[in-house]
Amino acid sequence: MMDVTIKITDREGVMHEVLAPTDMNMNMMEVVRSYELAPEGTIGVCGGMAMCASCQCYVNSSHELPEKTDDEDAMLAEAFYVEDNSRLGCQLHITPEFEGLEITLAPES
Repeated sequence: MMDVTIKITDREGVMHEVLAPTDMNMNMMEVVRSYELAPEGTIGVCGGMAMCASCQCYVNSSHELPEKTDDEDAMLAEAFYVEDNSRLGCQLHITPEFEGLEITLAPES
């Protein structure tokens, strides 16, 4: 079992350094929920199906991430507060390559 350290800045601007397991097929949205870094009911509203953008985050580090799926791209095209570095947390599955990843949660829409 291997955990990676990820820095997550919440919607209040507070940075949290968390450990995320790489062997449980968790995604970034689930990590945020498990550490309660966003109020209940404000992140992962669709359950991680790339259908609501409530888990949108900004990737602040230069990690190489998987390509966006068509569903993720379409959802981000309709979301608020989208930036060039926006991703849906539910589409970012935790891997060893995420060691040191830095993200900021997008404002609640």
